[in-house]
Amino acid sequence: MIESNSILLFVTDAPKSASFYGQLLGQEPVEASPTFAMFILPSGLALGLGSKTGVEPAPAATGGGCDLGFKVATADTVDTLHAEWQGKGATILLPPTNLDFGRTFVAADPDGHRLRVYNVAEG
Repeated sequence: MIESNSILLFVTDAPKSASFYGQLLGQEPVEASPTFAMFILPSGLALGLGSKTGVEPAPAATGGGCDLGFKVATADTVDTLHAEWQGKGATILLPPTNLDFGRTFVAADPDGHRLRVYNVAEG
């Protein structure tokens, strides 16, 4: 069986993106250089931020084509994180909203990658 243990987002400015994610996540990267940064999320998933420049094959897509999901325990946590992330400069694409699966909001990083915070409704 193949397991996914990392996601690599291609970014324009790795140090700028590392600073942005460090603020949102409340942690420092475990690895950082001028072209790369790596965070280990509480779930164990590794989130890499790599410079688009020099990648082979070159990335064809830009940010915004999918959501990077952050599941939280309660709907109130969705609202709390929305306020915190907005205060830290995240671009909010969708304010806290109740959808068929639960409560959610969507933010964007400096490269337009979509970050969805959500809570699954019980029922």
